[in-house]
Amino acid sequence: MQRGRTLDQQIAVFGEAGSGKTVLLSSFYGATQEPAFQQDHLFDVIADDIGQGTRLHRNYLGMRDQALTPAPTHFSASSYGFSVKLKEPATRKEQKARPFDALRVTWHDYPGEWFEQSVSGPEEARRRVETFRSLLGSDVAFLLVDAQKLIDHAGEEERYLKSLLANFRNGILSLRDGLLNGRGPLIDFPRIWVMALSKADLLPETDVYAFRDMLIAKVGDEISALRDALGSLIQGEQALSVGEDFMLLSSARFDPNEIVVTERVGIDLILPIAAMLPFERHVRWAQKKEAPGKVLEHLTSGAGLVASMLVGRFVGKTGPVGLILKLLSADLIDDAAKLAGDTLRKANREAQAKHENLRATLTRFKLDLDQAEKSRVLIRSRR
Repeated sequence: MQRGRTLDQQIAVFGEAGSGKTVLLSSFYGATQEPAFQQDHLFDVIADDIGQGTRLHRNYLGMRDQALTPAPTHFSASSYGFSVKLKEPATRKEQKARPFDALRVTWHDYPGEWFEQSVSGPEEARRRVETFRSLLGSDVAFLLVDAQKLIDHAGEEERYLKSLLANFRNGILSLRDGLLNGRGPLIDFPRIWVMALSKADLLPETDVYAFRDMLIAKVGDEISALRDALGSLIQGEQALSVGEDFMLLSSARFDPNEIVVTERVGIDLILPIAAMLPFERHVRWAQKKEAPGKVLEHLTSGAGLVASMLVGRFVGKTGPVGLILKLLSADLIDDAAKLAGDTLRKANREAQAKHENLRATLTRFKLDLDQAEKSRVLIRSRR
């Protein structure tokens, strides 16, 4: 979604209490403040709320310098906004040409306890519905599977996995009436649900394919039931991906007396996933007409803007921009969706050479996702 000169993307993170959500968030933000990250990227990541940014950075420094794990948050629903701003200011010509200047990512953290414990009363029920409704603008949701719990249930992993998915499914169904509120199925809803192995460093021999195969073999039916529950909330359930995308996540390597924050897994994919995965998936669904036109129009409303940046065919602010985008978007989107391999690498080099830094950043994000698949850290749905 575009807001002014900023492209706004949202993600939602779900996991049981103790699954590592606070540590993941602290590692994500803290790593972007390190000199090595800043030297290697064309952008800065800035917390929109200074106080939140300070707390997350302090958590990260506590891990890095004192081997202190951040204290867990209980029953705390929070949203964190991060602005991805280019370091080098655009030339006047480039600024006029490109359709947006910055990316803003909002990270929604839903309390794990709310999927594990019964509602204590009407007020808490209302809070749960309102909190879930606040993250309905998310394109991508991550459902965390705790590697420590898998270790604790070695040999009977399905007991933990079935409990996790059943609690989540039942929690979703308990919110259904409050979310729909007599207004019918939703259009605005997370459509891409990534199954993520948190604390993946505890299972160093497990790559993303082994993780996927374990889930399908042990709880494939439960994943299908969760998909049905989520599909019951929305219009166009064909445009819904649950249990088709998988990734590994590790905030650091945790040794007895040291937390090695430089040895992260998957954390550096959060921004590329937030920025590029919805574009890739929504375009594919639109091309296959896998949902009602109203749903597809909503999902692809900003696709032409992202496509124009990826392929370098900028549309200026002057003139009938809406008409021009409408005329160009089909070709633009098709070309951008096909960017891969050598063509994608060439586009990235070309953008860097021309100092088209936003285009260089977005094409690098696509390259990062491709590399993560080769490294067996990520599986993207082919549907």
